[in-house]
Amino acid sequence: MKKQPIPEISEQIAIPLEALASPQRIAILLAIGHGEACVCHLESALGWRQAYISQHLMALRKADILEDRRAGRYVYYRLRNSSYVDLLKAAANVCGLSGETLFMLIDTETYSACECPHCSPDIIPIESL
Repeated sequence: MKKQPIPEISEQIAIPLEALASPQRIAILLAIGHGEACVCHLESALGWRQAYISQHLMALRKADILEDRRAGRYVYYRLRNSSYVDLLKAAANVCGLSGETLFMLIDTETYSACECPHCSPDIIPIESL
C-alpha cells in the first residue's frame, strides 16, 4: 500500500468535518443517534421547519455522512458509519460534556408531535390501507 502524504490525508479527513462544522448538523446527528429518523421526527425533536432541516440533510448526504431509505411517504435517515457517534461523543468529552449521557437522553426522548410509524406505531400509514 502506497503511503499518502499528510496533506492528502488531511484533505480526506476535512471533508466530513467541514460538513459537521455546523451546530444544526450536529443537532441532527444527535437526534438520529444510533437509529434512524424521518424529517417529521427531526422537526418534532428540534423544533425547526421541514425546509430548513432538509437543507442540512442534503449537505450531510452529499458528504456521505447519512444514508436514507424510503418507506411509503416517509424517508428515514441514518448514519452511514456508526463511527460518527464516537466522533460526536469524543467532541462532547473535549467540551466537558458526557457523550454517553448526551446520547442516552436523546435515545430515550419521545416526540408526541411526530406522527411517523416509528413514533406512533398505532397510526396506520395511508399507503398500507
